[in-house]
Amino acid sequence: MAIRINPISLSLHHGPEALKKKILSLLHIQEKELISFSIVRRSVDARKKDHICYSYIVDVCTAHDERLLKRMHDRRVSEYNQKPYAAPAHGTEPLKHRPVIIGTGPAGLFAGLLLAEQGYRPVLLERGLPAAERKKRVDAFWESGVLDPECNVSFGEGGAGTFSDGKLNTLVKDEIGRNREVLERFVRFGADPEILWDHKPHVGTDRLIGIVTEIRQEIERRGGELRFQTRAERLCTSGGRISGVRVSFPAEQTGKRENAARQEEIVPCELLVVATGHSARDTFQNFYEDGLRMEAKAFAVGLRIQHPQHMVDVAQYGVREAEFLSPAPYKLTAKTGSGRGVYSFCMCPGGYVVNASSEPGMTAVNGMSYHDRASENANSAVIVTVTPEDFASEGPLAGLAFQRELERRAFIAGRGKIPVQLYGDFCAGKLTERYGEVRPCFRGESCFADLNPVLGPELSKALREGMEQFDRRLHGFARPDAILAGVESRTSSPLRIPRDDQLEGSFGGLYPCGEGAGYAGGITSAAMDGLRVAEAIIRRYAPPID
Repeated sequence: MAIRINPISLSLHHGPEALKKKILSLLHIQEKELISFSIVRRSVDARKKDHICYSYIVDVCTAHDERLLKRMHDRRVSEYNQKPYAAPAHGTEPLKHRPVIIGTGPAGLFAGLLLAEQGYRPVLLERGLPAAERKKRVDAFWESGVLDPECNVSFGEGGAGTFSDGKLNTLVKDEIGRNREVLERFVRFGADPEILWDHKPHVGTDRLIGIVTEIRQEIERRGGELRFQTRAERLCTSGGRISGVRVSFPAEQTGKRENAARQEEIVPCELLVVATGHSARDTFQNFYEDGLRMEAKAFAVGLRIQHPQHMVDVAQYGVREAEFLSPAPYKLTAKTGSGRGVYSFCMCPGGYVVNASSEPGMTAVNGMSYHDRASENANSAVIVTVTPEDFASEGPLAGLAFQRELERRAFIAGRGKIPVQLYGDFCAGKLTERYGEVRPCFRGESCFADLNPVLGPELSKALREGMEQFDRRLHGFARPDAILAGVESRTSSPLRIPRDDQLEGSFGGLYPCGEGAGYAGGITSAAMDGLRVAEAIIRRYAPPID
């Protein structure tokens, strides 16, 4: 048992002993009675610009917890009990083969890590390259424009989240401590300890590369195996259950580029975790043809927007505190007259807009920040909700076709580069000729283009309507020289692979997992879903003997 105090407000400029003194004052105890305290969460309360402060949640252990709680009448003070995260007891069903995991994004890595720790020695299949080598391929793409369809911002060790801001906040309800477990593991493998209590924790692309490498090496130390440049092609089934997965890999390597020829083999397994991420469109297509049940779902598409970070800081924190606090985030929502939702997504303080394409002849963008968030611009996606009713075709894969069409338009508009337009010109429907006061922060080549035909008239109108509402909440958001780039099409998976109460898909032994399967929306929630799927496997099966 512990005492939780929520909240404690302190000045932004408080000294090192201020929090302890506040705890002693609230609990009416002397320092000798305080055994320990820990920060659960710290956030910036900026509701009153003339009185911005830190808001803390703390857990406290004293010499007389029960007695204190009985006499306390302050609603900020309460009893708190949290059991530490623990893996379930092993099941008894036997396994002939090691579990196989497709994908090494957060879902696949965290599922693999827990299974490895529990003695299941999983095999992880990754179509791309290890994180350090992957970074070289991505940097080369941004410099040359030559895309590697197998290793890029979407594919490779760490998944799409590796080339992002590395945000670790989530809205997923967590009753058994998976969220805390994910954060603690990130710290264990190299993240700053402050992510354990920061209200909006982030790691940064530059740090994530080393962290995912450490996680992979820990899996290998515990008997797991990672096979890179290995693409899952087809499902093998027998009697309605998974019996294996057919994979392909380069037959040989010549210099820096793989030979076009690929060799195939079948990896036998009774358990297959499908944690592909949301961009493995060829895998979805093949597995659908193999009979795996899928269904289309709503998601959102739009454009990336860049503003001066200082403008956002002043709008959020006021002039006095803007220079003191870390680069400010924002979260904005709106609803159009037609009922469409418009909202900011994946906001990157002090970040860059990056070319995140993964298929030839198509262009997609994303946002990224390094750990220091030191770029002069803030960027986020401004996205509009779309539903299966908006798709030109029907069926579970209709959303994939919708995404691809937008990306083809973006590729044509930008002639293979990131298509860019100032917001004022976007509203006027004219081509941008030069940048204004907002200077661009891109990773990847860009050029001016009209983005209206990329989104189409209905989505463009909804985006403009949402932008005007955003400007009333964050002054300057709709400034004419804000920089738009397109197209943001990978906000979430356009499909879901249904799973039952045991977390299995329509084939026994197949476990849809993470963002690509429709069960997560970011690094932390994907990692938590990876733990959840691993728990289901552990609870039912015994580790393989051979």
